[in-house]
Amino acid sequence: MDKESAADMLGEHGPFAKAISNYTVRDSQLAMATAIEESIANKQTLLAESGTGTGKTFAYLVPALLSAKKTLISTGTKHLQEQLFHRDIPLVLENLSVNAKVSLLKGRSNYLCLHRMMLTRGSSRRLDTTQLSELEMISSWSSKSKSGDIGDLVEVPEDSRIWPSVTSTVDNCIGQNCSYFEDCFVNKARKAALVSEVVVVNHHLFFADKSLKDDGFGALLPDVDTVIFDEAHQIPDIASNFLGNSFSSWQVMELANDARAAELKEKSLIPKLVLCADELDKLTADYRLSLGLNERRISWLDLIEEAPNLPKKLSALANKLSEFSDVLEKAAVAGEGLTRCYERALELSQDCHKIADDADNEEVVRWVEVARRTFRIHETPLNIGNELSAYFGNKEQARVFTSATLSVGGDFDHYKQLVGLNSDTPFRTWDSPFDYFNQAVLYVPEGMPLPKEDNFIDALFDEVLPILQASQGGAFVLFTSFRIMQQFEEKLADYEFNILTQGDTSKRELLKSFVQVDNSVLLGTMSFWEGVDVPGDALRCVIIDKLPFESPFDPVIKARLKAMDDAGENPFMNYQVPRAVITLRQGAGRLIRSSQDKGALMICDGRLRTTHYGRVFLNSLPNMRRSNDRTKVTAFLTRLASAGESE
Repeated sequence: MDKESAADMLGEHGPFAKAISNYTVRDSQLAMATAIEESIANKQTLLAESGTGTGKTFAYLVPALLSAKKTLISTGTKHLQEQLFHRDIPLVLENLSVNAKVSLLKGRSNYLCLHRMMLTRGSSRRLDTTQLSELEMISSWSSKSKSGDIGDLVEVPEDSRIWPSVTSTVDNCIGQNCSYFEDCFVNKARKAALVSEVVVVNHHLFFADKSLKDDGFGALLPDVDTVIFDEAHQIPDIASNFLGNSFSSWQVMELANDARAAELKEKSLIPKLVLCADELDKLTADYRLSLGLNERRISWLDLIEEAPNLPKKLSALANKLSEFSDVLEKAAVAGEGLTRCYERALELSQDCHKIADDADNEEVVRWVEVARRTFRIHETPLNIGNELSAYFGNKEQARVFTSATLSVGGDFDHYKQLVGLNSDTPFRTWDSPFDYFNQAVLYVPEGMPLPKEDNFIDALFDEVLPILQASQGGAFVLFTSFRIMQQFEEKLADYEFNILTQGDTSKRELLKSFVQVDNSVLLGTMSFWEGVDVPGDALRCVIIDKLPFESPFDPVIKARLKAMDDAGENPFMNYQVPRAVITLRQGAGRLIRSSQDKGALMICDGRLRTTHYGRVFLNSLPNMRRSNDRTKVTAFLTRLASAGESE
């Protein structure tokens, strides 16, 4: 008897249809599952774009689990990662009657480090009352926890200042020299992953792991036959953050703190050690002050044009790191902690000297991220596709990139280039099963000023207010900047809406209040443009302030645009427009989340109508009815709001 296919399992006679009430067989889901099944069997790469409601999670889980091949599933966020591990995969395994060991693997900062916890307890005089109390809770919990996942200890807030002191980084982990190595939660998680058929990670961990040196402990992820990237549209940006180099003040200050703690425990008794650590702290703080008071992202060249003495000051910091590594080399004989501090100091001094020497490299853009008390100097590849191609090119495995938004007007060339795939890489698109034409209206008001004009905020509010009133709330207003959001919030405060603004509380609490309280208007920036799911009557309207172009003044974007221009390409149409289209599609995708949903999408940017590239954006959106008549749109929303009230 032939083995049943993924489509058979998901079809009308399969186990899911029998076991799950209100189960709907979707032709697009069956076709997607079949395409992924073929890619896994043939160890091929596939770009799989599936519209909202296709059921892409089951479409990739069923063929992956039926294949019995070692599979890595990488998602966009830790929240989606946990949803897969705790809900979706167990349900699929149960209905397939398949036994497979599944592991959830997070970045090492999500796990308690027993070694650092004991170091912190030994130097607890540096902690305040709150941190001392939290440290005791962590210590008590550590003896009961099986996973060491700090997310399980809800009594200690996730943003507590104690966590960096009791979790490890690649820099401060001492690996197999650690006396807690056998009990190490990161080590246990990695061992579980190595013997699992399915490992669930997130993109940040995937690319952080690929950027580590394979020192026998640094790398966490096992080799696999199949990699499935869900929410794959996020990959280019996340990969950019990890596949370059960086040097940060946090690394230096953490090294100084760890060296002092290790000296307290292992007692090398070299007087200069603590003195040198203190001097390193001071030099690092002084360098941060020399970068100016404002928090910002700025190119290295622009920065030294402002302050020509910065390379000289950075050289002084590099020299102090070299001096510190010399001291630690002598101290290292006293113990494993000081040995690891020596190795870190040597590596950091080399990184710092390299940046201070300002060697030219046309393949990267060097830029600085200045925060309130810290700084980080980055070297980001100009062409991330080349970096990804070099990694993916030498692996014989199946790779599935899936998302609702990979193409621009049906064209995948932009995405292929960004992730370093060959131009002939297979791609498939499965449209959403939703009837957008009858479920949704796209409204682009006429006569809006350009976003850069002074009266844009006033015009935006004047156009949006009648829509919100007709809809009686039930709306997301999505902004491209905090500044516009804050100005809009000030104007809206005079009206009787339940205003929920990003930053006031957690994302989860904002969404909970949005669903539960009538007349709610949620104001959010980019973190609400994707990964937010509010099906049903609670959300009737999504409003977008303007086309989401990235700032051309961002140092990385600026460098990439210049490189394309120098190469004779059109950076606006070949880079800026495609990236903005994908972001707009994500924002628009918040509106219709089920076959019963109805609503209006309002985009307050006249460039959709007046520019040649506006057509590219419009053609990439779902096939909604279109209107520029505010009266018709408000009447439609009034009917929706009234229908919701009567139910």
